Amino acid sequence: MRPGQSRLVERLWPVAAAAMAGALAGCQASDYRQQADQVVDRIIADAQSEAAGRTEPFTVERPADTLRRRLFVFQSLPFSSEASLGSDVLSPVPFWPETDYPRREDRAGAAVEAPGSQRPVTLTLLQSLQVAARNSRQYQSRKEDVFIAALELDLERDAFRLTYAGLIENLFDSDSRTEPTVINMANSTEQGFTWRLKNGATLASRIIFDLSNLLRQDRVSSYGVFADASITVPLLSGSGEHIVAEPLTQAERNVVYALQQFERFKRTFAVEVASSYFNVLQQQDRVDNDRANYDNLRKSVERLAELAKAGRRSRIEVDQARQDELRGRDRWIASRRAYGRGLDDFKVTLGLPTDARLELDRRALQRLSAGGQAYLADLTTRPVGATTMPAKETYTLLEPGRRGVGPLELAEDHAISLALQHRMDLRVAEGRVIDAQRAVVVAADALRTGATFAATWTGGERRGIGQAGSPNGHLRFEASQYQLALDVDLPWEKTAERNAYRISLIDLERAVRDVQDTEDRIKADVREALRKLLQARESYRIQSEAVKLAIRRVESTNLFLEAGRAEARDLLEAQESLVTAQNNLTAALVDYRVAELEIQRDMGVLDVDSKGLWREYDPNKPR
Repeated sequence: MRPGQSRLVERLWPVAAAAMAGALAGCQASDYRQQADQVVDRIIADAQSEAAGRTEPFTVERPADTLRRRLFVFQSLPFSSEASLGSDVLSPVPFWPETDYPRREDRAGAAVEAPGSQRPVTLTLLQSLQVAARNSRQYQSRKEDVFIAALELDLERDAFRLTYAGLIENLFDSDSRTEPTVINMANSTEQGFTWRLKNGATLASRIIFDLSNLLRQDRVSSYGVFADASITVPLLSGSGEHIVAEPLTQAERNVVYALQQFERFKRTFAVEVASSYFNVLQQQDRVDNDRANYDNLRKSVERLAELAKAGRRSRIEVDQARQDELRGRDRWIASRRAYGRGLDDFKVTLGLPTDARLELDRRALQRLSAGGQAYLADLTTRPVGATTMPAKETYTLLEPGRRGVGPLELAEDHAISLALQHRMDLRVAEGRVIDAQRAVVVAADALRTGATFAATWTGGERRGIGQAGSPNGHLRFEASQYQLALDVDLPWEKTAERNAYRISLIDLERAVRDVQDTEDRIKADVREALRKLLQARESYRIQSEAVKLAIRRVESTNLFLEAGRAEARDLLEAQESLVTAQNNLTAALVDYRVAELEIQRDMGVLDVDSKGLWREYDPNKPR
């Protein structure tokens, strides 16, 4: 540089160059991922407090060591590609940005240990809930929806952050048309910031350092310093925090809605898993009943054949029994198929391979039958639909009542009040109404006259390629330029804005109707759940008596058949009634238990934690 160059430039140039070089190096991809995770953790923790009144761990990274993986490995199940086992075993494609993602090993929190042999895995109901939370693809997708909503909120917040930007530019020019060849080089370093305020004002500034060198001849050089600053402020339309920050407000609400919807999903999904679990056990019990019935029919055919040989029964009765035996075998095979299909569907719900050797804990159904619902067991000691026969030979029907009701058979008004208080989908619908109201305000603001004030200051001079011989450019405030501007957008053509405003009012009406529809559906859900509880309770009571009667009927018919006082058809019909009553009894028991879970889901009082485990509602402990 020529003598007399500014010491300020000598000091600032290496500092600016070092800062730009550091920015050019940048962060690793893993650093950006971890930064995003940290930001989302804070956003979700805050939103959880607002949406659910509590915070709990939340992550979208699935553990590598899932039950699905262990089933493939330990049971030697076939699979089509590496993706079947998980993203952590995929072969990296060229230029994969991270070496530590996905995580390669994580056995913490495994809900079930897969056996180290070919024997089946047995799942309890609670284990099934945990497995579903870790393996279900649907569950994982819902968690990712929440995570993405949080990232979108962070992006909206970024629009109001103080944002820095930098640029390094190097230009090289060689001109061989002269003798000697002229070689020029120009270097520029630019740093600046932009800051948008929530009232609509935008501040921006930058400073640029230029250095132009002549690399041959007299090797002269020249530097330049240039700076500018500006402020833009909307005055009428588009001004005010309620207008400018509306996208940010909506993004914040969307995170809360996503969490509320996820809470609703967790409860619905937990009931779905439990319902599928009990239904599979019910189908398995039906297989056992149909198999026992088929075995009894086969024995009856053998006995009738012996009696026919002795001349005590006709061949027609033997053939009738044989037909029932064939129907019994067909029913048994059909129930086996239904059980296999139900178990496969349950595996899909949990996110497990359908060919995995998996069994459910049959003791769950036994415990349910043995006294899990003591109020149902107590019903079996009472007469069913007791009727009286007055002298006029008219019947008095016994209406279903509330004797022996379970703890969740609440009064209808109370149950509906709980649902309207706790249902997350209703909270979301109500929030959408407020969103629609804000949208009307924003749309109406766009109809106003637009006015924007802008102020700009520039100072200094730049130096580019071929200006090495020019005098140095200095930043002199006394030689700066100032500009003021006022732009006015008169509301003469507002067709698009007018239509948008009218549509926003329609959207508000739709949002209100959505609240009404959601509320009515919630009430209908609760009322139906209560009716289902009543029906299942009465059905259990009826089927309990039906099983007792069917057993006595089979026993007495066998005795009468031996004594020659009954026909083969009587025995066949008695056995048919017994297997039907047994299946119906199990179905009624399962229906009642599932109905208990469903009404808790419909009232929004079934709490499900991050591991998929639930805490059922206790009416005796007010929330």
